[in-house]
Amino acid sequence: MKSGPLKNKIAACALFLGMAIAPFATSFADLENFCDRLPRPAYAAFQKHAISNDWFEVYEVEPGIWAIYEPFQWQEVISYLIIGTDTALLFDTGNGIGNIKAIVDQLTDKPVQVLNSHTHFDHIGGNYQFEKILSVATGFSIANSDGLKNDMVRMEVSPAALCKGLPKGVSQENHQIRPFTITGQVSEGDIIDIGNRRFEILQIPGHTDDSIALLDREAGFLWTGDSFYEGPIWLWFPETELAAYKRSIARLAALAPGLKALFPAHNTPKTDPVMLVEAQHAFDLVLQGKATPVPAWEGTVTFEFEGFGFLMREDYTHLPTR
Repeated sequence: MKSGPLKNKIAACALFLGMAIAPFATSFADLENFCDRLPRPAYAAFQKHAISNDWFEVYEVEPGIWAIYEPFQWQEVISYLIIGTDTALLFDTGNGIGNIKAIVDQLTDKPVQVLNSHTHFDHIGGNYQFEKILSVATGFSIANSDGLKNDMVRMEVSPAALCKGLPKGVSQENHQIRPFTITGQVSEGDIIDIGNRRFEILQIPGHTDDSIALLDREAGFLWTGDSFYEGPIWLWFPETELAAYKRSIARLAALAPGLKALFPAHNTPKTDPVMLVEAQHAFDLVLQGKATPVPAWEGTVTFEFEGFGFLMREDYTHLPTR
C-alpha cells in the first residue's frame, strides 16, 4: 500500500462509508502485505472443493456447510451455504465481485434463501442474484438495500485491494453494489428450518444495529458475522454502538460452553468458541482503560490480543459505553 494521498483517501473513504476495509489489517503496512499471508494456515484443515475458481475458494467445513471464501481481496470475506434436506440458507453473499450464485448453483439444486449477518457492502454484494432475502430490516438495512454506486466502492477493486486479477467483466470502472429487495423480515428468536437444521436468530447489535448471529443449538454451531472473527474487530464506524457491542459480546460468550464451533465472516472459516469468552474479557479491559492502544491510522487505534483485536476510534473513551 502506498503512503501519502492514497492512504488518506482510503481512510477518508472508509470513514465516509462507515464500512470495513481489510478486517484483518491493523495498519496500512498490513494492507500492503496482506497477500503474503495467503494461504492462511487454518485452511489446511479443509479440502478445497473442485468448483473453486479464480475468485472463490470453497471448503466444506462441516457436512453440508460450505464456506465460500474470497481470499484474493483485502476483505477476505466468507459467506456460508448451509444445505438442508428441504431448502438451503446462504448466510451473506460477499463483495459482489465474483458470481456467487454460480457457485451456489453448483453446490445445491434446493431453493435458496439469503440471510445477511449485517448489511455492510462486503456482505450483501451478491444479494441481487437471489429472489428471497431475509433481513431484520432496520433503517440501516433498508438504506443499504439501495446499493452503492461505483464511486463508493471502486476502491474495493483497485490494484491495492487485490492479490490477483478481477473476474471477467468486472473493472474498477463498473463495480458497484447492486440494489436488492428485502422479501421477508426476521427478528430475535425466529427459527429458520431448512429440514434437518433449525437456526435461531440472535439480534446482536453493536458492530451495526442490524447485526445478527445464527445459532444451531442442536449442533452447537454459531455464525458470528462481524461481531467476532480472528483479526481486529472493526468498532469505529458511525453506526457502531459500543454499549450495544458490550452486551452482545457478553451474550455470545455466555453461549460458548454449549458450542462446538464458530463460523466467522472474515479470514478463517472455523474457530474455537472459547475465543468469545476471551473477546468479552478483552473488550472489558479496553473499556476499563486496562489495555494499551496502538495507533493504526489517523483517528483510530487498535487493541491487540492473542488471535484477535479491536479497531476503534482514538476517542473511544468519550463514546457512550453504558
